Amino acid sequence: MRPPSPRALRVCFALALAMVLAVSLWPMPEPPPLHTGWDKTDHLASFLALGLLGLPSWPSQRARVLVGLLFHGALIEVLQGFTGYRQADWFDFVADAAGAGLAALIVVAWRRRDLRAGSRPDTQ
Repeated sequence: MRPPSPRALRVCFALALAMVLAVSLWPMPEPPPLHTGWDKTDHLASFLALGLLGLPSWPSQRARVLVGLLFHGALIEVLQGFTGYRQADWFDFVADAAGAGLAALIVVAWRRRDLRAGSRPDTQ
């Protein structure tokens, strides 16, 4: 099976960025359906997913993608501080950064695995 094209990943990444922003700013009387039970794991999972979409979309721009994700997380916290129904929590930003960092580690591990697999002769 072929991996998705960078263009398809970029479209999914843009949609996911918008969705994370919307869910983060939307007034919610109840937890969202995919709520993990702890706010920080929700943040970590969201930014892990964003990283797993964004980093392969721009493989030569990984640092920029990570900085952009950190900016996105900080922006969400600032904007939440202006709502009357959400509150900014900088520990949420720490969880966002941890999710993006975990995504970076996974992407590096995938790349190393692919490079090793490509250098091995087929043993079929």
